[in-house]
Amino acid sequence: MTASPTVRRRRIARELRQLRERAGMTLDVAARQLDMSKSNLSRIENAQIGIKPRDVRAALALYQVTGADAEALIEIARGAQQRGWWQTYSDVLPEWFEFYVGLEAEAAQLRTYEAESVPGLLQTEAYAREIYRRTAGEEGLERKVAARLHRQNVLRRDDPVRLSVVLNEAVLLRPVGGAVVMAEQLVHMGQVAQLPNVTIQVLPFSAGGHPAMSTPYVVLNFPDAADASVVYLDNLTLGLALEEADHVRGYSLVHEELCRMALDPAASLTRLAEAARYFA
Repeated sequence: MTASPTVRRRRIARELRQLRERAGMTLDVAARQLDMSKSNLSRIENAQIGIKPRDVRAALALYQVTGADAEALIEIARGAQQRGWWQTYSDVLPEWFEFYVGLEAEAAQLRTYEAESVPGLLQTEAYAREIYRRTAGEEGLERKVAARLHRQNVLRRDDPVRLSVVLNEAVLLRPVGGAVVMAEQLVHMGQVAQLPNVTIQVLPFSAGGHPAMSTPYVVLNFPDAADASVVYLDNLTLGLALEEADHVRGYSLVHEELCRMALDPAASLTRLAEAARYFA
C-alpha cells in the first residue's frame, strides 16, 4: 500500500484507464454510464483530479471488477483522499510543485543532476532562504524554507530514499548568500554524503560537454513496481512529469553517463572540502 496520496491517485488513474480499455469502452461510453462528463473522466484517468471511493466502486462495477481486487482499489482510493503534509503549505507551494513533493515523499530512489544550485534535499536553511529570496522574493519566504527543510526527512526516515546526485562543479563555486553561507552549505553536503543512502558526485569542468547540458532533471523510482517511474523537470513557473517508459529510460541512461563522467564519490567529497576551505 502506497503512503503518499499523490502516488495513490496516480495508481487509481492508471488502473481505471487500463480497466476501461480492457473492457473495450471508449471514454464517451464509460463517462455516460458513470453519469459524468468525458472531460472529467479523462482528467481522472490522467491523475489531474481525484475520484471519490464511491465513484471508483461504480466504475469497477461497470468494468466488471469485483471481490478482493475491487476492495483493494477502493482502499487505495480512500488513501488518495488523505492530506499529505505538504498540503499544509499550499499557500506558498504552487500546485504543480505539490504534485512533485507528493511523488518525492513516496520515492524509493531519486537520481538528479543540478547545474546551478544545490538540490533542495541537500540545502541548508540559510542557503534555501537565499535561493528563495533570489528566485521568488520575500513573500511567504519562511514558510517556503520550512517546507523545503521538511522535504529532507525522506533522507533519514526509517526506510530512507536512495539519493544519487550529480552536481556541476559550478554549483560549488557560486557564492549564494555569501562566503559564510556557502562554506556552511558545502560542509553540510559533505556530511549528508556520509549517509549510506546518499551519493554525491561532482561533474568537473574538465569533463567537458555532457548529455545533460540542456536541462537539470530528477528521475523518481517507487518501491511498488505497480507505480511507474517518473522523470520530473521544472523551472520558475511550472513543472513537467514525464511518465512514458522511453523518457524514463533515456534520462536513466543520461544519469548513468554523468556518473561515469563525474568524480567518484570519494574524490567528490575531497572536492567539496576544497571548495568549503576556499569560502571559509
